[in-house]
Amino acid sequence: MSDSTTQAAPPALPLAINLQYTKDLSFEVPNGPEIFTALTAAPQISVNIDVQANRLQNDQPHYEVALTLKAEASEAPATEGGPAGRKVFIAELTYAAVVTLNEPPAELVEPLLLVEVPRLIFPFARNILGDITRDGGFPPVVLQPIDFVALWQARRAEMSQTVGHA
Repeated sequence: MSDSTTQAAPPALPLAINLQYTKDLSFEVPNGPEIFTALTAAPQISVNIDVQANRLQNDQPHYEVALTLKAEASEAPATEGGPAGRKVFIAELTYAAVVTLNEPPAELVEPLLLVEVPRLIFPFARNILGDITRDGGFPPVVLQPIDFVALWQARRAEMSQTVGHA
């Protein structure tokens, strides 16, 4: 009976996450402390996301995958459609993982590094970003789940257009 259970198990990912860590973390309130009393409405928050993967040694299957989240909050415009007000806060986090690829097919290397690893480490980065904004005196920034497949595909399309126009 254990043989059938073993055979029914899905194949293991050709990927091992060796460690995760906060590579860089910054939080600033450029207009503090007066911004706390000046806020009359919830700030407008913009978020930028980037994923980078780098091989650690040329002859080894070890990579660092870095997920960078940058959240900037500005005062709401004084008039609808007007320019945003002063910066309320800027939070930047680079959360990284060191991973080992276990001989995946060549066509899977990029999606494993730029889609699967970020998907696995994103919840940890999201928690850190929420904690740092809350500890900074603001409501926590809680990011919605990110479609890393769409992000990767958009980046590939952008890169192919750049190469085509060069």
